[in-house]
Amino acid sequence: MSSTIKDVAKYTGLSIATISKYINGGNVLDKNKEAIKKAIEDLDFRVNEMARGLKTNKTKTIGILIPNLEQSFCTSIVSNVENILLKQGYSTIICDYKENTELEKEKLEFLVNKMVDGIILMPLNDGTEDESIIQAVIETGISVVLVDRVLDNVECDVVLVDNLNAAYGAVEEFITRGHKRIGIITGPDNVYTSQERLKGYYRVHEDYSIEVDENLIKKGNYKIDSGYNLLKELMEIEEPPTAIFITNYEMTLGAIMAINDSNIMVPQQVSIIGFDNLELAKVVKPPLSIVIQPMQSIGETSAELLLKRLNGDMSNFPSRFRLKSELSIKGSVRNV
Repeated sequence: MSSTIKDVAKYTGLSIATISKYINGGNVLDKNKEAIKKAIEDLDFRVNEMARGLKTNKTKTIGILIPNLEQSFCTSIVSNVENILLKQGYSTIICDYKENTELEKEKLEFLVNKMVDGIILMPLNDGTEDESIIQAVIETGISVVLVDRVLDNVECDVVLVDNLNAAYGAVEEFITRGHKRIGIITGPDNVYTSQERLKGYYRVHEDYSIEVDENLIKKGNYKIDSGYNLLKELMEIEEPPTAIFITNYEMTLGAIMAINDSNIMVPQQVSIIGFDNLELAKVVKPPLSIVIQPMQSIGETSAELLLKRLNGDMSNFPSRFRLKSELSIKGSVRNV
């Protein structure tokens, strides 16, 4: 049977009130603090966070809600968030809503019922249904930080990547190397990141006075199979592009598979810039050019911002961080 607070009190000779005060973050004498620490270690005492939460309204638990645990971007964000939270004594409940709006709502309700202190959320889209659900959570007093996607009618902190300029820079690289017919494989219309990356594609064409051929724009679902199929579609049109920008990791992986299966020569037949994965960039031949998102900074900034709110610091609320990506050009891009 695990030790109780009474065991710690008996071991130290201190009162239960003093032990409880220490556990809940109150000030106790230094000598008593050391005695309690030693007792907790020797007795292998574990705090019942849920029971403590009933008394303090704090469970030291954070909910992390993401659209798809199979996506490397999501898992990387979760890992970097946890690195920060664990150091501050917080546990996490990780939920995957499988890109389903109804499941997203159910998981949010689940986290609220678990009495989490805060939620880090990557919402599915920018629809009014998403906004009303999340606003209702915020009104319960739970701090929320949105990651990667913004909801304009929800008042909370947001951590984003500058997706518009990430796409602008990638396509501009093609243009400055002489490419005029530039394809893009982007994501769903209702996803904020997809909208921003497509805006960057259009804007750089406008700035360089290059007419956009709508046949060169393909919209996938951020999954491997869509990258595979859409790459083939682009290369099979009557006048195929000389360069293609693929806007997430999974679709980049699918596109590379299609290139290999179709024996397409990169960069001789088509120049390629993909997204996110340095390991993939190194194993592909020629080495793949990619947009690198600052995934460590996204996760750490999100966690630190949430901790700031939980500690009662509401300065600059709501904050919106827009982090910069990096463009790494390798052998998959050529001049024409």
